[in-house]
Amino acid sequence: MKALLRGVAVMLTTGVLAAVAAVPAVAQDTVALDTERARASYMVGHDVARSIAAAAQDIDLAAFERAVANAVQGGEPLIEDSQVPVTGRALMMRIAARAGRAPADAEVPEVDKQQVGYLIGSDVGRSLQPMKDELDLPIVLTAVRATFAGGELQMTEAEFDATREAFAQKMRGQFEARMNAQAETNRAEGAKFLAVNKQEKGVFTTPSGLQYRVLRQGSGPRPRPGARVRVNYEGKLLDGTVFDSSYERGEPTEFGLDQVIAGWTEGLMLMPVGAKYRFWIPGDLAYGAKGSGGGDIGPNATLVFDVELQAIVE
Repeated sequence: MKALLRGVAVMLTTGVLAAVAAVPAVAQDTVALDTERARASYMVGHDVARSIAAAAQDIDLAAFERAVANAVQGGEPLIEDSQVPVTGRALMMRIAARAGRAPADAEVPEVDKQQVGYLIGSDVGRSLQPMKDELDLPIVLTAVRATFAGGELQMTEAEFDATREAFAQKMRGQFEARMNAQAETNRAEGAKFLAVNKQEKGVFTTPSGLQYRVLRQGSGPRPRPGARVRVNYEGKLLDGTVFDSSYERGEPTEFGLDQVIAGWTEGLMLMPVGAKYRFWIPGDLAYGAKGSGGGDIGPNATLVFDVELQAIVE
C-alpha cells in the first residue's frame, strides 16, 4: 500500500502534469495569522494544496481532511487495502488523461471521490506527522481549502516564500539537534555494549574496534581488497531489530568490498569462503554520525551482522 501511495504522490507532483482546474469555488474561511505558527501552518497548507492540485477535482475534501487528521495522529489509513490499487490506478489514469498523457483510445474510469480523499489524505497526513507539533492542523486545512477554491489568499507569494524559508530553517535546526542527541546516545550505548561484549568467550577485537565471532569456519580462500563477493546475511540493531536480511529476500547478495561500510570490508577479508561470522560493528565503522539517511539505522549506531561468505566472484 505504501508503495502505491508514494506512486500517487509522485504522479501528483511531477512537472509533466499541468495544473488542472480548481474545485468549484466555495465561501472561504479566514483565520488569524498573527503568529509565526499560524503563518507556517497556512503556508504548509497552501503548499500541500499545490502539490496535489492535479487531483483536486477528484477529491472529496471532507474525506481528505478526515484522512489527514487521522494519519497525523498515527492512525491506520482510512482507505481499505483492497481499495488502494483500484483507486490509485483510476486516479492516475484520470490525471494522465487531463494532462494529455493517456492514449487517445484509453477509457477514463470513474473514481469514488471519498476513496481518493482517503488515499491522498493518508499520504499527506504521514508527511505532516514529523512536524505536527509545529503546526495547527485546522489552519493547514483552511489553507488547503482556500487554495483549491482559487480565490484570494491571506498571504502574498512573498510572504509565503519568507515563511517557507524560516520554517525550513527551523525544522532543519530541530532535526540536527535531534540527530546530535541521538548520535551521542548511540555512541555511548555502543561503547558500553562493546566493552562488555569483548569479554565474551570466542569474541575477537581487531585494532580498529571491529568485533567478531566465528560461527562456522570455512576452508576456502579469503577475499583480497577490491574483490567481489557473494554473501547471505542478516543485520540487526543492538535491540534486536532486523533492518536488512538477504535471507528474507530469499537470495544472496553480491557486491565489491569497496562498495560497503568499512566494518564489512575489514570483516569479510578475515573470512575464508564457506565461513559464517558474527560481526559487531561500531558506529564509526558503519554509517557514522549521519546514520543511513532516513532509514532504520540511526547516527553512530553499533550494528550486528551474521554473514556467510559463499563465494569470491571475481
